Amino acid sequence: MNVNWRFTSASRNSYAALSAACENQGFILDPVRAPADDVTCYSINSINAGTLLDEIAEAGCITIAGGPHATACYRDVARVADYVIVGEGEYALPALLSGIEEGGSPRVPGVATKDGLVPQDRTVLLDAYPPFSRVRGYIEISRGCPFGCSYCQTPRIFGHAMRHRTIDSIVRWSRSYRDLRFVTPNALAYGSDGSEPRLEKIEGLFRRLSGNIYFGTFPSEVRPEFVSDEALDLITTYCANSKIHFGAQSGSDQVLDRLGRGHSIGDVVDAVELCRDHGLTPIVDFIVGFPFETDDDQGSTCDLIAWVADRGQVHVHRFIPLPGTPLAGRSARPLLPRTERLLGKLSLKGRLTGSWSDPETRFNRRKRGNDI
Repeated sequence: MNVNWRFTSASRNSYAALSAACENQGFILDPVRAPADDVTCYSINSINAGTLLDEIAEAGCITIAGGPHATACYRDVARVADYVIVGEGEYALPALLSGIEEGGSPRVPGVATKDGLVPQDRTVLLDAYPPFSRVRGYIEISRGCPFGCSYCQTPRIFGHAMRHRTIDSIVRWSRSYRDLRFVTPNALAYGSDGSEPRLEKIEGLFRRLSGNIYFGTFPSEVRPEFVSDEALDLITTYCANSKIHFGAQSGSDQVLDRLGRGHSIGDVVDAVELCRDHGLTPIVDFIVGFPFETDDDQGSTCDLIAWVADRGQVHVHRFIPLPGTPLAGRSARPLLPRTERLLGKLSLKGRLTGSWSDPETRFNRRKRGNDI
């Protein structure tokens, strides 16, 4: 049985992880630009959903869809796809492929069809699955998030309890790389419950690794309240990165409270200043256009963006109402003329990146011809 993976740049690391899980069961996921026999697998987000769902509906093969959009909207996706992976796929996808190969209509926990969902009955332990194999990817060291930010899909897909890959496992897989980069919702939460850092765990990891360690920067980030002198001392001692990436999201404490962010503007300011004290450039994320944002809230965000841009770099994108989140179905509010002017000015100066007018460009790079 031929099994294919509909490759998009946005799903590169998912492809690596699921390809490795499937290889362990004897299935090779071949990358394709269009559906192909016998089975084609898709990872769907809310930006590429329109295009890929149309493609799935016309496919002449068995189709399996997963990813954040498929998880949040599995009933809708199951109208066009033969099978939908709801949540984590490391167990469900190989089990489903085995059932398809054996014939019949397999019923696998965590998989939905037009007839309904078989509920998930297990949680993935990261050590039980390789982060990559034939298809290279970054090493995922943590999964899950204890915070419930109302715009974010992460805790709705992976749960509120953090799970960590052990140091032994990370060291084993790191030997494949000279430059080490990690996937995690909060790098400085490694080894902890996600609410309070355990820096001894992070130092224990650093001491075991060799090569150039990049920690708290692309493709992961940290939370601003986790940034401390002690944490930055570890990074400047053991790591190669010159930047730290974290999210502020808004310059209004009222907005942060409504989002359930769990930190204040003061935490953001402190994190920026600590990074500069340690010779690290802060890269700070903001979201503009929250539906409940007042003019004053957006003005405060502009003030904080301008302040950060004088001391580091800013990444901004427009609010996107992601399905499965408390803000699903809401619309982004218009940007103030002042906001448009500021973001354009800072972008021209090279102090700001992102997309605040066309949210699709943040995720869907097929527009630039960057597919396989």
